[in-house]
Amino acid sequence: MPQIFKIGSYIVYFWMNENDPLVPIHVYVAEGVPTSSAAKIWITRTARCLLCNNSSKIPAKKLNYIQGVIGARSKEIIQKITYYC
Repeated sequence: MPQIFKIGSYIVYFWMNENDPLVPIHVYVAEGVPTSSAAKIWITRTARCLLCNNSSKIPAKKLNYIQGVIGARSKEIIQKITYYC
């Protein structure tokens, strides 16, 4: 579970070897520590973020901000994920 970066008290991370079968590039967001109920965000080729689920119930305003940061840093995220996986 490599951590990509932190946004305040939230961590943005991914699970290694999770792409079998192949799924869109995505990250998880959780407060404090990784959890099975983290928010899942897909990253598109055009650097858009699509919310898959918000199982961790991050408040909408915070989640919108986090998605903006993830979109702005999408190239960095994709490079790290493809490097590890």
